[in-house]
Amino acid sequence: MSFINYASREINCKIVYYGPGLCGKTTNLQFVYQKTAPEAKGKMISLATETERTLFFDFLPLALGEIRGFKTRFHLYTVPGQVFYDASRKLILKGVDGVVFVADSQEERMDANIESVENLRINLAEQGYDLDKIPYVVQYNKRDLPNVVSVEELRRELNPTNVPDFEACATTGEGVFETLKAIAKQILFDLKKGK
Repeated sequence: MSFINYASREINCKIVYYGPGLCGKTTNLQFVYQKTAPEAKGKMISLATETERTLFFDFLPLALGEIRGFKTRFHLYTVPGQVFYDASRKLILKGVDGVVFVADSQEERMDANIESVENLRINLAEQGYDLDKIPYVVQYNKRDLPNVVSVEELRRELNPTNVPDFEACATTGEGVFETLKAIAKQILFDLKKGK
């Protein structure tokens, strides 16, 4: 749920990058962070325990304009990839405004992708959210690798509701900002509707 800071006249929105382990969530955030102007972003913070890591930072996109005189600040988070970090995943989803599901396009990662989407749906439901009713996009990452599944099969397995989806290679940045712009646009649309 968006948080409004009346003092700074900002609407704060939370975007969570979700997906299986090593699918490219962190690489997405690092690419966005590196390419965002220093004056428009906060610090990137990594919360790391011995076994898991969560990254987050906030930025103020200057090109997206204002809503009723308020600027929009986006807070980007990644979740730990492995499903056994479920408690952390649930906590990070609290107050989410939009979700980017990052899928690993490699054939051998298909089961992990499917398990992760199901886990996302369950964890959102436990927080009172319905994946089909919140801003949501899918990114098919690692398209540059040789053993990738076709986009048609990825769509069939991971995007049955036909939300906006993007092919990407987060290491080079291909598709990274397109994905982020799509989720930001959906969130702003919801805010303007007064959801």
